[in-house]
Amino acid sequence: MNVDALLTLALTLGCLLLLIFTRLAASMVFGGAMILLLVFGILPVNDAVAGFSNPGLLTIAALYVVACGLQQTGAIQVLASHAFGRTRSVPVGQLRVMAPVMFMSAFMNNTPIVATFVPAVLDWTRKCRMSASKFLIPLSYAAILGGTCTLIGTSTNLVVNGMLLETGERGFAFFELAWLGIPSAAIGLAYVLVFTRRLLPERVPAVTRFEDPREYTVEMQVADGPLVGKSIEEAGLRQLPGLFLIEIERDGAIMPAVHPEERLRSGDHLVFAGVTESIADLQKINGLVPATSQVFKLSQERAERTLIEAVVSRTASIVGKTIKEARFRNLYNAVVIAVARDGRRINRKIGSIRLRPGDMLLLESDRGFAERHRNSRDFLLLKPLDGAATYRHRKAGLAWLILAGVVGTATFGIFDMLTAALSGAALMVLTRCCTGSDARRSIDMEVLVVIGAAFALGEAMFATGAAEAIAGAMLAVTGHHPFAVLAVVYFTTVLMTEMITNNAAAVLMFPLAYSVSGAMGLDFMPFAIAITFAASASFATPIGYQTNLMVYGPGGYRFTDYIRFGLPLNILLGMTALSIIPAVWPLQAT
Repeated sequence: MNVDALLTLALTLGCLLLLIFTRLAASMVFGGAMILLLVFGILPVNDAVAGFSNPGLLTIAALYVVACGLQQTGAIQVLASHAFGRTRSVPVGQLRVMAPVMFMSAFMNNTPIVATFVPAVLDWTRKCRMSASKFLIPLSYAAILGGTCTLIGTSTNLVVNGMLLETGERGFAFFELAWLGIPSAAIGLAYVLVFTRRLLPERVPAVTRFEDPREYTVEMQVADGPLVGKSIEEAGLRQLPGLFLIEIERDGAIMPAVHPEERLRSGDHLVFAGVTESIADLQKINGLVPATSQVFKLSQERAERTLIEAVVSRTASIVGKTIKEARFRNLYNAVVIAVARDGRRINRKIGSIRLRPGDMLLLESDRGFAERHRNSRDFLLLKPLDGAATYRHRKAGLAWLILAGVVGTATFGIFDMLTAALSGAALMVLTRCCTGSDARRSIDMEVLVVIGAAFALGEAMFATGAAEAIAGAMLAVTGHHPFAVLAVVYFTTVLMTEMITNNAAAVLMFPLAYSVSGAMGLDFMPFAIAITFAASASFATPIGYQTNLMVYGPGGYRFTDYIRFGLPLNILLGMTALSIIPAVWPLQAT
């Protein structure tokens, strides 16, 4: 093995270790690797940046805009609101949630679908008095499985398709992946309906006043006004629905287990625990104001402010920093009032809380905050607590028609996939289904940079012979048995997806599988299908797939819930894939 191959392998291993054991953004890790490939002279400039002009990557960018048009017109929200109905049966409710999500995810980016459905599911489960935790992980799984059915269902499908075309192989037909995707989606749906009761814990009790895992701790201050001199009972703070007065802080002393006859004084800090909807009501009480001094530094009057529930994304710049270190108020013109993590409230001073991916924040900001940050890379979910988002409902039908045009023209070969996606994106903007600024914000540059830079690492593995060296070792382990090699490729991709990201896993595994199939004289298409599906089969951790992280906080889940519920599904779908792939796409080249 030559020096360039060794350096490439070292860079690849370094990327994996950094992604697994640090909180560095994937774009920084792979971008740094691409720069080092240039510095060491392993790749020429044209080859290193070629990934950013890959048709698959450009198609993904265009489809972000198409999805934005559907979201901004409320096309997804309308379908969500009509899908659920009324039921007290968990399996029936799961079917009503998962079926439309699977269908939509086959034709558009699943992130806006899940972002739209999460608040709808939370409201619906509260009205039906059911636990949201029984529905949110299934919602994410439905989005993942639906995306495996068509060429445009996930960004990974398009990435692998682009790499196939670059290597001279034929690309996927639009519905070719459905041979594996539809049976897998049906099995995944059946698994959820059958095993939810046994394997998916109820983290959000249906009728509980004080033990809701989405409980927050919020601190309020008694202002000069009508509450001063009144007892807790007289002030109406004793029997608040969904709220519990934990303690009073007065002149630096803590008063726990407050007696209902305790008299309030101006400047008292009252610490409440409660669910977010109840905290919104708490701020309407005359004589109480948020205790955090940061609230009073906001530029808006209190009447112009609103409460927002937000989920911190894995790529947020504030991850790993305390709220004070991140200078949250200056950065977002918003104040963190409370934080919940792993289904539990955090009972510490707000400024000292170090933020992690999946944390749920209760924010106070102006009424335009949710709109400004709807497509932000820092937040996966934004839910205003005192008002619904505004949509261009009159154009919802037009948005669905544009999506149908993209699918139809690509399916029947009228346009190639990139041309169809770009045309759809242009029509969404020209018809005002979304504005130009909305379209720009909807494009997830983090994902595009990861894909483009990871392409450089994949190309280096081809060019230096590193892929061939690993392929030789893989053949030695599997005894040159074609099915065994396919299984190793599949489950290695699954493992990498759970630890890093789906697109990066696909790009890194592609050259290895290509070298192995070439060395054995096998058709590469079964391996490409295996990589594509396995890279989306992220069910066992909240970090492997973005939609899993989106539901992590709102569902009050713990990390082990994903392992307990998702790992058996990973194994079941792996067995399904390894049964179907050789039957539909023969391993032996013809």
